[in-house]
Amino acid sequence: MRQVVILGSPNTRRTTYLRKAAEQEGLPVTFVDWADQKDWYGLQRLSGAAGLLVKIDPPQWTSCSLDALNQHTDGYIQQLAELDRMENTVFFNAPSSITGLLDKQACKARLQEAGLPVTEAVRMSSASDGGTCTVEALLEEMRRQHVHQVFIKPIKGSGAAGVAALRLHVHTGRMALYTCALLQPNMELINTKCLRQFSRTDEIVPLLSRILALDCIVERWYGKAVHQGYAYDLRAVVQDGQLDYLLARLSKGPVTNLHLNNHPLDIAQLGLSGRAVEEIAQLCRAGMALYPGLRSAGIDILLEKGSMRPRIIEMNAQGDLIYQDIYHENSIYRHQARMMKEYSQNGE
Repeated sequence: MRQVVILGSPNTRRTTYLRKAAEQEGLPVTFVDWADQKDWYGLQRLSGAAGLLVKIDPPQWTSCSLDALNQHTDGYIQQLAELDRMENTVFFNAPSSITGLLDKQACKARLQEAGLPVTEAVRMSSASDGGTCTVEALLEEMRRQHVHQVFIKPIKGSGAAGVAALRLHVHTGRMALYTCALLQPNMELINTKCLRQFSRTDEIVPLLSRILALDCIVERWYGKAVHQGYAYDLRAVVQDGQLDYLLARLSKGPVTNLHLNNHPLDIAQLGLSGRAVEEIAQLCRAGMALYPGLRSAGIDILLEKGSMRPRIIEMNAQGDLIYQDIYHENSIYRHQARMMKEYSQNGE
């Protein structure tokens, strides 16, 4: 029987509720702290002596600086590569698959190559040549391609950090920018976790320029389905080949992340047909099938306004924390505990 290990940060909701679920399912677990180098290297030594099953939770970053975003993510990717080299170890989600989903651009390209509907990227010629896209180049491409509104996302970001939504009025040249990013007086770019709207060109251009310098993917901004005056998208949690949880995220603005004071809604209250839900589930399973090392993922789904056609916005290999679930039934983590118990006992 493999020893089950949670690699994460102590006293987070992820850790607390997964350990509660493991206790309820009668699964003994060992916790290893990312920040404790003794624990971290002890885990690596232990892997050579005993069979391990490791659930990797993301490390906690306390900095709000977006200038350090790529540095933090690159450091995490390096740690995942070290984990991938551990012998005699099975991972709940493979480190290589977590790494694959940390790159939004590569993940989206993989989904598109498989023929899956996604929120499509806007090709930026300057970025494809290896350079950083400028604000001027972005606006020119939007005019040339007749795309009047886009999302700009750091390729390695998460939790809406550095995400911006841009509208351009073609005839007047006026712009509106929605983002949680903010330039400080000392010119540091930070994540405020509060969505703001900017309408003055002299504010938008320097801010957007710094966001684009983070290395971003630019996507078409699709009209989302609407419920009672709120636009919404969906967060799906897929585990062990099944759609475990589906939650609507309602917003008056373009960014729907729930930590931005947006509104969660039980999927049953949307009145979607069984056929529509099954189409969403099939799309999620098809996306998961492209990453065989994933047993669990959070997948953001857009339903196009009017047609209700589902598109994958992005996939997150560590998108299993849903507050509406942990404070109610904790069903997602209890399912994980049962999965890990079975895998550990079968020695897979």
